[in-house]
Amino acid sequence: MRWKGRRESTNVEDRRGMPGKGIALGGGGIGTLLIIGLYLLLGGNPQQLAQNAPQGGGAARPAGEDDETKNFVEVVLASTEDAWDGEFKQHADRPYQAPTLTLFSAGQQVRTGCGVAGAGIGPFYCPADRKVYLSPSFFEQLRDQLNAPGDFAAAYVIAHEVGHHVQNLLGYSERVNRSRGGPQENEMSVRLELQADFLAGVWAYHARQEEDFLEPGDVEEALNAASKIGDDALQKQATGTVNPESFTHGTSAQRVRWFRRGFETGDLSLIDEPFELPYERL
Repeated sequence: MRWKGRRESTNVEDRRGMPGKGIALGGGGIGTLLIIGLYLLLGGNPQQLAQNAPQGGGAARPAGEDDETKNFVEVVLASTEDAWDGEFKQHADRPYQAPTLTLFSAGQQVRTGCGVAGAGIGPFYCPADRKVYLSPSFFEQLRDQLNAPGDFAAAYVIAHEVGHHVQNLLGYSERVNRSRGGPQENEMSVRLELQADFLAGVWAYHARQEEDFLEPGDVEEALNAASKIGDDALQKQATGTVNPESFTHGTSAQRVRWFRRGFETGDLSLIDEPFELPYERL
């Protein structure tokens, strides 16, 4: 990505460097924490993991620390703002309300509208305060533990979480939330996650239209990342087995397919497709 020198969003809140212990989520080391983080990246409910966490707080990180990471996030978020502003004007007949993206550090706990969370549970979107929460250390995990390197892979993660914000604005999140505890809970979760991948693809379509923004191989980085975080791939890595009945996020093939669908069409009017198709055809 040729991201340097582009417009930076003013909706990034930097909380890195706040003191406080990380959240204990059980044994298993960084591998377990990564899987939990991917659970949230793929659409798990942050309240379910954060509601019993200890409270914390503190001062913001020193200015100037890792500004390049912050600038990268600001540029990607600005690109999503531009894309969704145009799509909402064309298809939603209302102005787009951009989310805030909050950065926090590994080993740090951060207070959110959905409870207190730590970097171990990965990036997530909290509908209660309409914020995306992200520790840049997750990009290192994506690169080193899942073999999904590249700046556009990191941008895909951000775009996926912003996709959840779009779903929240348009009422899809509440629709799926009503199914929690019911017989179709997992199926509805899969549909919501694949829709968020579709929305990430729609953003990528618009990013490609920006002059000299994408480089050869960028889209392949996103497709590779999507292929690494399917339920089947994560379950195989974590346990050595795959249980389709427990899927809540979609298979690797499904995630790639729906990101590609959004990228090839760039059309928000197709947003209902993941909820209209029979489940076996997703």
